[in-house]
Amino acid sequence: MRLLRSLVLALSVLTSHTLAQHARDTPSVKHEYQSDVARLRKIVINSLYSNRDVFLRELISNANDALEKLRLTALVEKDLYDGVSPLNVTIKAIKNEDGSGYIIITDTGIGMSAEELTSNLGTLAKSGTSEFLEKADTMDTTSSGNLIGAFGVGFYSSFLVADKVTVASIPPKSSKHPNPSQSIFSSSVDEGSFEVYPDPRGNTLGHGTEVTLELKTDAKHYLIPSNLMNLINQHSVFSTSFPIYLWNEVEQEVPIEEEEILQDDPEPKDDGEEAVVEEVKQSDSEPVAPKTKKVKVGLWEHMNSQPPLWMRDPKTVTDEEYGLLYQATFKDFQKPLTWTHFAGDSGEGVSFRALIYIPSRLSNDFFDQPFDGSTNDVKLFVKHVFITSDLGEYALPKWASWVKVIIDAEDLPLNVSRETLQSSAFLKQIKNLIIRRLLQLFGKTAEEDPEKFHEITTIYNTVLKLGAADDSKNRERIAALTRYTTNQRNDTSLDNYVSNKKQGQNQIFYLADMGKPAEHLASSVFVEKLHARGYEVFLLNEPLDEILIHSLQSWKGIRFQDVAKAGLKFGDDSEEEVDSMATLMEKFAPLLNWLKVQVGENARDVVISDRLVTSPCAIVADSFGFTANVQKLMSATNKGTKNDAMQEMMKKQKVLEINPRSPLIEGLLRRVEQLEADGEVRDEDLEAELREVAAILIDGALVRSGFDVADSNLFLTRVDRVLRRSLGVSETAPTDSTVRPAPPVDSSLPEEVLRYEEDAKTWDAFINDEGFQLEVEEIDEEGNVVVAHDEL
Repeated sequence: MRLLRSLVLALSVLTSHTLAQHARDTPSVKHEYQSDVARLRKIVINSLYSNRDVFLRELISNANDALEKLRLTALVEKDLYDGVSPLNVTIKAIKNEDGSGYIIITDTGIGMSAEELTSNLGTLAKSGTSEFLEKADTMDTTSSGNLIGAFGVGFYSSFLVADKVTVASIPPKSSKHPNPSQSIFSSSVDEGSFEVYPDPRGNTLGHGTEVTLELKTDAKHYLIPSNLMNLINQHSVFSTSFPIYLWNEVEQEVPIEEEEILQDDPEPKDDGEEAVVEEVKQSDSEPVAPKTKKVKVGLWEHMNSQPPLWMRDPKTVTDEEYGLLYQATFKDFQKPLTWTHFAGDSGEGVSFRALIYIPSRLSNDFFDQPFDGSTNDVKLFVKHVFITSDLGEYALPKWASWVKVIIDAEDLPLNVSRETLQSSAFLKQIKNLIIRRLLQLFGKTAEEDPEKFHEITTIYNTVLKLGAADDSKNRERIAALTRYTTNQRNDTSLDNYVSNKKQGQNQIFYLADMGKPAEHLASSVFVEKLHARGYEVFLLNEPLDEILIHSLQSWKGIRFQDVAKAGLKFGDDSEEEVDSMATLMEKFAPLLNWLKVQVGENARDVVISDRLVTSPCAIVADSFGFTANVQKLMSATNKGTKNDAMQEMMKKQKVLEINPRSPLIEGLLRRVEQLEADGEVRDEDLEAELREVAAILIDGALVRSGFDVADSNLFLTRVDRVLRRSLGVSETAPTDSTVRPAPPVDSSLPEEVLRYEEDAKTWDAFINDEGFQLEVEEIDEEGNVVVAHDEL
């Protein structure tokens, strides 16, 4: 094996040397590039491609076209191909001792004659060339997408990495080429001409094309097989059905030959004495392992042994295969939760196949940039060749930007560099199709596998709420997938709630208080009666919940009702209850009128409550007022801005509701009635104490209802006085307030601060030194250095 490797390398070096030597001895025909071609080469090298890594993608695509053309032509002309010789693409990097090197890309396709080399690589015989170049020169390259492949643009990408490109080619024997001969096309990056001449080596290819790239100094990293392997895997591993082989060298342990061991041992010396021969008995121990050594062995690695998984029938693909493709493509160490594999046809007649994956986790920074929906997780292929993961203005919306997608279209108009799409209509269709299929996948999973859907909503429930609030077109479909906690159960959908509503119930009850646990909301004063009567209430504790509810307004024709606002109706009120409420209003009129004075600006009215069971009172927002949760949302979004007059007015639209069945309220009623009975002869101390009790009651209602108390210190001082009275402690008894004063002023700085300032001065001096230079390199998403090119 080592001998074979040495022989292969020797032949490669000898062949290149012989080719160079004979090139000088063999008569060649020198051609000047047409002016259009010269301009095109300049555009390709300096402006057309944003990343020069694509050179290998372009050359492999050309090789695939040559192989496909041979296969199709052989269907008509049977003698063109014997059906036995291999049809493949081989790639080999060879590094010279001085560090330079070259890459050889060979295909066994249709090949070209000397005339075809001149025509296809040296001239632009197609119509419309000048128009194309004029558009390219005026920065309008995107409008020339239908010209791809018409002028060999992909071939010129070779000059992105090579100083010199040599193409050896020979067509198969046919009626068109009865006596084919192998010819060479040679051109350098800075030359305005090219040469075409017979290959002095003769026919070494049989049929096909061999492209040799003599790499630039700054392109030596392409000589490393692993870098070439990464490029093939990224762009071209699925681009052809023909095998792609890459030459690679690996270390292997091989046994040391016996002759080598004998050569290493020194020759025995003849000292003239008779040798003593001892008989050695055979040992029963295990044989000694042979000595080995590490050597580099060259081999051809098959890069595309598997066809694109998405092109296969889904019935033939295992879950493990789907998972491995996901992990390899999207660099995720975890397996996806679920996926969907389908084929379709766009409205423009472009057929495609696609895979949509649901990751098992959401990135930690997803909500850090709420308006940034950019993603590189939609992989777009055209004819199995990776084109882009940037859909530009047609990228998925923020709420769906986490989804992982592979789409392979049969044919699409591209720009000249094959890096961006021309068809904005198709991109728009792709965006809508992904969203539609994603929602179908969610709906199917929810119906067929509730446990799996529970896993999905555990991770993506908040994201779905964002989608329902943001995407008006798909709002109802997305909202149907969201799940909520209620006072009766978990993971409840809106449809589940509606199916569980009571007779006569014409409202969907909910209580929102962001950041609070559901258990806390379930014990809220606003839920007391609803829970006691068996009504179901949504307990919403995420910021998006309130926004989504206001966006929906109703579900299945039933309006949402915030139980923290006025307007709560059970739907089964009887005449007896209406009459009872009127009686209570009359009975508690003195207390209601007195409390309206005491409540001040905390509420605009005081009424008898029909929602409280055990709590004495609560503050509810009026029908057009802001609840405590809405005020929190507005405070969070309006930080640093002054509230307008309308917002301030809406905040004041609150109502104090008192529970007529509460012993505390009944006792307060008796005290108020006693005050009125005393007339002008009132006990001022008793009245002051009663006002203080009312103030504590009102402030407590604000806190219990989620609102802020205007003066929390005053509120706690009042509570402190009440506690003192209940414990028999004098309200005026002073607290020992003796404290130790602070030490004298010390203006000196600690040693750590002084050392830090000294280090900072040293660093500033180092930065300001004229010899200091800072270099920054831009890298792409794969970690490769991006080489800057002049833009058109």
